[in-house]
Amino acid sequence: MIKPEEGNKRVYFDHAATTAIHPEVMAVLVDALENNYGNPSSFYKEGNIAGRAMEQARTRIAETLGVKAEEIYFTSGGTESDNWAIKGAARMHNKKGKHLITSSIEHHAVLHSMEALEKEGYEVTYLEVDADGLVDPEDLRAAIRPDTILVSIMYANNEIGTIQPIEELAKICQEHKILFHSDAVQALGAVPLRPSDLGVDLMSFSGHKLYGPKGIGILYKRRGTRIAPLVDGGAQERKQRGGTENVPAIMAFAKAIELAYSDLEEEGERQIKLRDRLIREIPKIVSHAKLNGHPTRRLPNNVNFSFEFIEGESILLLLDAFGYACSSGSACTSASLDPSHVLLAIGLPHEVAHGSLRISLGRENTDADVDRFLEDLPKVIQRLRDMSPLYDDYINDKIEALIPQEGGNRLVREGGYGL
Repeated sequence: MIKPEEGNKRVYFDHAATTAIHPEVMAVLVDALENNYGNPSSFYKEGNIAGRAMEQARTRIAETLGVKAEEIYFTSGGTESDNWAIKGAARMHNKKGKHLITSSIEHHAVLHSMEALEKEGYEVTYLEVDADGLVDPEDLRAAIRPDTILVSIMYANNEIGTIQPIEELAKICQEHKILFHSDAVQALGAVPLRPSDLGVDLMSFSGHKLYGPKGIGILYKRRGTRIAPLVDGGAQERKQRGGTENVPAIMAFAKAIELAYSDLEEEGERQIKLRDRLIREIPKIVSHAKLNGHPTRRLPNNVNFSFEFIEGESILLLLDAFGYACSSGSACTSASLDPSHVLLAIGLPHEVAHGSLRISLGRENTDADVDRFLEDLPKVIQRLRDMSPLYDDYINDKIEALIPQEGGNRLVREGGYGL
């Protein structure tokens, strides 16, 4: 019986879910919490200091992203930014029409916003994607109607990492004078992203995906774009978003974005090497394993595989015992027993979609982490398949595999692996 080695350090492979705060970002956050506690809407000294610090942070973020400071609006996170962009655009422009377009693989912050608007009488077209998770720009062009007022397509998928042709999709919307929103929560800090170069009208970001604090987000709103407020209650954010601004988190977010962009290309190339090694090696050491998402047009840190005959939750639990923090999909739906809507949308059958594993790399991950993982993963898969009735049926030729055996040995029953 092979057991996890005692004393191994934990390996965090779930940066798509959240990231640890960078030490330099933490220093900014703690200093601001201690010394910048004023309400930026107040007229006295403490409020003025907080207000200036907030606007300086807004300017720094805008300069890093290549946009205007007045186009940056602070929110509580990516979910609020998505909700505000979609609901705000729909409610502001519903006299022109009530037709919206999105894709079938969006984050639930987008999909649930669309569903909420459907209950208000809006009509939504959900574009299908190909087997790699890509939206076909011609499908978007064909779906546009005279009453279409908004298109929302994510920059990069949070589960399978596929990067969409955002610039091309935005251009189609420009040609038809339709607002275009993109959820770029997973992309910020991972790819060289500049909203003004992409031609988007609205773009959502979140702080905790790039080593910043939780509870802070941004909605980029291109100058001249009109959307209705979502949060009422005050005149903050130029009367567009009520609520006292979280100045310490805003200042920390600005620092996190600057740090991410300071070595974006170098760090991206480093993570791509680790990513591609995992993509290349996993099918060699584990049979009936399928890569999900585009093989190259994907986020630098994203690896997503399906393993036949077993369930993703079991993989995560056993990997956790071996010292790895991974995911089977979006952390926002981890309590659900349903298979990923993203994996179903790219054509995986339910029984294969259930056996998915997402590895999302980060700055602290090393070649040694990947070495160890590639040693331990076959043990985990073997152990779970030893307990799987489906795999037993496959071994006894009662069922056929849905994923071809491209690599790995046909696992044997002797010994197995246990804890």
